[in-house]
Amino acid sequence: MANSHHSLSLLLLFLLFLSTPTHQHQSVAAEQQQQQQDEEESDNPITRFRNYLRINTAHPNPDYSSAVSYLLSEANLLGLHSQILHFTPSKSKPLLLLSWPGSDPSLPSILLNSHLDSVPAEPSKWAHPPFSAAKSPDGRIFARGAQDDKCIGIQYLEAIRNLKSKNFWPIRTVHLSYVPDEEIGGFDGAAKFTASEEFRTLNVGFLLDEGQANPGEEFRVFYADRCPWNLVIRAQGMPGHGSRMYDNSAMENLMKSVEMITRFRDSQFDIVKAGKAANSEVVSVNPVYLKAGIPSPTGFVMNMQPSEAEAGFDVRLPPTADPDILRKKISEEWAPAVRNMTYEVIEKGPSRDYLGRPLMTLTNDSNPWWPVFNKAIAAVGGKLAKPEILPSTTDARYIRQLGIPALGFSPMTNTPILLHDHNEV
Repeated sequence: MANSHHSLSLLLLFLLFLSTPTHQHQSVAAEQQQQQQDEEESDNPITRFRNYLRINTAHPNPDYSSAVSYLLSEANLLGLHSQILHFTPSKSKPLLLLSWPGSDPSLPSILLNSHLDSVPAEPSKWAHPPFSAAKSPDGRIFARGAQDDKCIGIQYLEAIRNLKSKNFWPIRTVHLSYVPDEEIGGFDGAAKFTASEEFRTLNVGFLLDEGQANPGEEFRVFYADRCPWNLVIRAQGMPGHGSRMYDNSAMENLMKSVEMITRFRDSQFDIVKAGKAANSEVVSVNPVYLKAGIPSPTGFVMNMQPSEAEAGFDVRLPPTADPDILRKKISEEWAPAVRNMTYEVIEKGPSRDYLGRPLMTLTNDSNPWWPVFNKAIAAVGGKLAKPEILPSTTDARYIRQLGIPALGFSPMTNTPILLHDHNEV
């Protein structure tokens, strides 16, 4: 078993060696400034990374075609097998699948996943245009997607490039998937890919996907994501004059619910503040909008109480939370029918695997891939932080739903967390 995991171990080693953070210490500024012009004119990992960053794959109109073309050209230079898959009738959301065949293709394969798309950027709030991949004298590269997550997409290719230069041939087959639409749920990307016959034939045994940077010295690794819900609560009541006071108006009913939800949120946040759990280990419920009132040309009619009111919440459940218990709380306490309340819960992806288990990957020796991961970290003198639940959500959930071990890992240390931020580096 140890020998058959050698492919993953070496891939991880090269990922770690190649994890040149896009943010570098000021102490190397002079050297970086001296080399910057030469680097821009040469073909090396940094220039290839910057070329990829310059392709605007931000929503709502990601340029998937150009991104796939660029990655495909690099894959061809490496002699990797390639397929472009489509899971929508318009074929406007391509998924690039690359493969490096192993010497024993009967073994479960390794899949390295990253997504093509990124969130929008507001150019006026950036120090440099967000798709210029501008490089500062101290080595920082400014671009939307630099951390989330074009960095690992290039790191995968560079690790393979270095292994091939040493005439290494993996025992297991290694696949790379570049998927669309992760930032908007992955429903036309990873969700359909993992449900496809094309995926089944890959015989995936282990997945690496995106993680997060760490401002400190340790490498972060994530064994689970939180499950996102969109919760909408609606209240109804009799309309009336703004001066009247009566029971069960729409606004009164809604505000009672908001108060209950706020108390629950505070109870969860208190656990975090007390140091008893990380933010990602509790249920978060955050209000995102309120909708009520009778519009007028100058705003709202102030002397009329509305008959309908609505509020929306972003809810995140860790895999340790019981979704049935939360649903019961919503229906009986937060939006009970006896108070003329209705609600809608939209689950943005799976919360349990095919056997009904929480979507978590074991981080102990019962998972044969975990010691290999630890070994690679130690081999470069690195330190591994305590395994975490990712506060947000990635496409790894679709893999974990199938019962396949998956870790989120973006090898960036000494790097501020700037994903989705202005001046992402």
